[in-house]
Amino acid sequence: MYITTTIPYVNARPHLGHALELVQADVLARHHRRRGEPVRFQTGTDDNSLKNVLAAEAEGVPVREFVDRNAAAFQGLREPLDLSFDAFVRTSSHPGHRAGVERIWKAVEGDLYQRHYEGLYCVGCEQFYPEGPCAEGHEAPLQAVSERNWFFRLSRYQDALLDLIRGGDLRIEPAARRNEVLAFVEAGLADISVSRSAARARGWGIPVPGDPSQVVYVWWDALANYVTALEGSDHERWWVAEPDKVHLVGKGVIRFHAVYWPAMLLAAGQPPPSQIFVHDYLTANGRKISKSSGTAADPVALVDAYGVDAVRWWLLREVPRVGDADFTEERLVARADEDLANGVGNLVNRVVTMVHRFLDGNVPEVREEFGPGDVHGALGDFDFRRAAGAVWRLVEEANRYVERVRPWKQTPAEREASLGVLVGACRTLADQLEPFLPTAAARVAAVVAGERLPRPEPLFPRLTR
Repeated sequence: MYITTTIPYVNARPHLGHALELVQADVLARHHRRRGEPVRFQTGTDDNSLKNVLAAEAEGVPVREFVDRNAAAFQGLREPLDLSFDAFVRTSSHPGHRAGVERIWKAVEGDLYQRHYEGLYCVGCEQFYPEGPCAEGHEAPLQAVSERNWFFRLSRYQDALLDLIRGGDLRIEPAARRNEVLAFVEAGLADISVSRSAARARGWGIPVPGDPSQVVYVWWDALANYVTALEGSDHERWWVAEPDKVHLVGKGVIRFHAVYWPAMLLAAGQPPPSQIFVHDYLTANGRKISKSSGTAADPVALVDAYGVDAVRWWLLREVPRVGDADFTEERLVARADEDLANGVGNLVNRVVTMVHRFLDGNVPEVREEFGPGDVHGALGDFDFRRAAGAVWRLVEEANRYVERVRPWKQTPAEREASLGVLVGACRTLADQLEPFLPTAAARVAAVVAGERLPRPEPLFPRLTR
């Protein structure tokens, strides 16, 4: 499975919305690796945007210095968020990216032409709009632009795109997003501008092959990263031959990934992605968390304050498959205390304490009576909240088992058998928890592994102050 995220602009530091998509992708990657499947998990940054140039100018910093600094902040999320990506691609510096973009451009030359364009442009979206306001509601006014650009014959691929989506070769989840894309394509596709004047781009970006007066449109440039990062035999292995090419994207960029990108690939003679999983937004006090809105939550600061387990668990346990999720630190703390400290931690310590009390710490014969929940099915539906809930149900079932059998009132033989069941449940829990909370899962596994258990110690601190 080839799992990719969108690559964000680096006009500001990362916020919690970026962490959501990265953590979701990480769970998928870890889950499929656990199943013995080959996985490549790729993320990165979109460096060649006018937004980045304008942000650097506003700060009075050279563009290269500005982009390098902020891109490093995104790449630096790996350790705080316990991410396991295999590749991190920066479009301004990856050694094969520019050459790859040029190859795609040349491969689709039969579908490219020049014409004059006049329209309104949103720098926030990096997109032309026939009339304002833009879909994302950015506060900056749309800019009137008049210039000669290169255009891609998107209209030529309308029927092919409909066949891909209707036939299931391009799966878009959830269904409401699939229907949204179908409606857009069915309404008729217009050709799109795929270059910008080098003057308006301040010379930042990849020049159009054979036309240095233009730079490649940032979305065309950015979308190409999914294949330009695959060098040599990796391209054949992970793009041409791999049946499961999965993009994780936010709802605001679905048109680029589910319409423009597959059309580009068809024009270039390349296979399209197989699955596009779309998530909604995170909000704070009802307002979208974003760089442009001024409403943000720093994931690294949250990890420093509450720990990686609490941050990842909130993102996975609270964010619905459909619909925005409102974030507050109070909700994060409450969920961590209820599920991790009072739930997982309490269960494991309860079991370890009883093993020490009644069996001097020696592990009895372990019995696997608690099977895993339907984590695989939930993740196959791109439902991380349901998948995390399946893990949580194991905690609930084990706690109900304790209350039902009451080991402290059983005969020694009955008690030994019951504790063997409970140690088995904790081992299953550690295994099932690993894709979601790798650090916490390792702590749980270390406590309940082996033939003799260590003395019980709190696994999760209570965060309520």
